[in-house]
Amino acid sequence: MIVKVNVKKTIKLWKLLLFLKFPVVHLHPIMKEKIIQKAAEMYLTLGFKSVTMDDIANEMGISKKTIYTHFKNKTELVREATLNVFHEITCGIDHIIEMNMDPIQELYEIKKFAIIHLKNEKSSPQYQLQKYYPKIYLTVRELQFEKMLGCTSSNLNKGIEMGLYRKEINVPFISRLYFMGVINIKDDNFFPVDEFPKLQLMEDFLEYHLRGIITEKGLKKLNKYINN
Repeated sequence: MIVKVNVKKTIKLWKLLLFLKFPVVHLHPIMKEKIIQKAAEMYLTLGFKSVTMDDIANEMGISKKTIYTHFKNKTELVREATLNVFHEITCGIDHIIEMNMDPIQELYEIKKFAIIHLKNEKSSPQYQLQKYYPKIYLTVRELQFEKMLGCTSSNLNKGIEMGLYRKEINVPFISRLYFMGVINIKDDNFFPVDEFPKLQLMEDFLEYHLRGIITEKGLKKLNKYINN
């Protein structure tokens, strides 16, 4: 009888131990993801330079030690947060493309998604990233180029097939030119925010891009989207 009681107690202790350990194992990646999300939000809003590990910890109501449990330094956190934003935007764009809209509508929907996703961007994070974390910037820039080149080329070819874009346009050239435009209109040195509000700037650039490549058939669709 004594042996049976000890066995039962042992089983109960093991169950308690497993219960206590189980959430710890699964909370580890959850906390890491929360830190990445909060850091990305603060970097976009306040800038990469000004936001410290203390700021993130205070905003989340956790200790700075908890952050360092997941990230050895700020550079590592900046890298993870930046790549996280890139992948979120990429997934959103892929979803829009999968909806199989006409190419002009597709570009307007992608623009709308970008505006919503980056609505809190106030400090030109792209250029702060380039200045203070150049290696991370180059990594993200290469990923952006690869993704945008593929998406834009597909959009152009689809537009040509549908008779919305002129068939003689140089797809590789236009794709690269569009990428350069999207990246560089975010430079406040060239486009000061007080003169060129971000939302209007994106609207004007997209219209400029499309007017250079559309046919008469495409122009009718473009005018519809502009009016709406």
